Amino acid sequence: MAELTASDRILCALDTTDPDKATSLATQLRGAVGGVKLGLEFFGACGPQGFAEVAKAGMPIFLDLKLHDIPHTVAQAIHALMPLRPMIMTIHSGGGAPMMKAAAEAATQAAEKIGCPRPIIVGVTILTSLDAQDIAAVGLTTPVEAQVVRMARLAQDSGLDGVVCSPFEISAIRAACGPDFKLVVPGIRPQGSAQGDQKRIMTPDQAVSLGADYIVIGRPITQAADPVAAARQIAGEVNKA
Repeated sequence: MAELTASDRILCALDTTDPDKATSLATQLRGAVGGVKLGLEFFGACGPQGFAEVAKAGMPIFLDLKLHDIPHTVAQAIHALMPLRPMIMTIHSGGGAPMMKAAAEAATQAAEKIGCPRPIIVGVTILTSLDAQDIAAVGLTTPVEAQVVRMARLAQDSGLDGVVCSPFEISAIRAACGPDFKLVVPGIRPQGSAQGDQKRIMTPDQAVSLGADYIVIGRPITQAADPVAAARQIAGEVNKA
């Protein structure tokens, strides 16, 4: 695989329910970022048809639905979604090894069946909107980093291509899972940006220097007066890593 450029590493989260706005942003950002992210908010409102409209902009799409169910259901959902040809798809690593194995196998089978590239399947570990206090409240007593590394190892052993993690777990996962395991990292805020609802955050250059493959950034780009200029400024920060 070719070395990713600074702009390739940026995935812009299009947090909107408006397909026209999402398509316009994707079109504007073509060449300035490596892809765009469509999540539950968009997919719940616009469905596969909305996804297909955004895809007409010619941008790779990260479909972030965080699938979490019994193995058969998740596998069937991936088969159903594969005709959309996303670049990356997410499942919850908390679903366990059988679910993750089923997801990885379904992605391979579906890609072969329809003759398209297999998407990168990554497992969500601990949401970046949660901190240690939040995690303790749901009964997880293992320290955050140790829990994330445990989930990453299980995801790798189950055949996933990588995980979604906060920037603070990058180094530990790299040490545990090696250089080829994909790390998709939200919780990224350029210097001077508002923290928003993220709690475990870091700047783009810091995350990439630690080993992030992809960094997910939304509002600092989408709410900027000039989204393309904002994306290019972030790519400039990443180049310093």
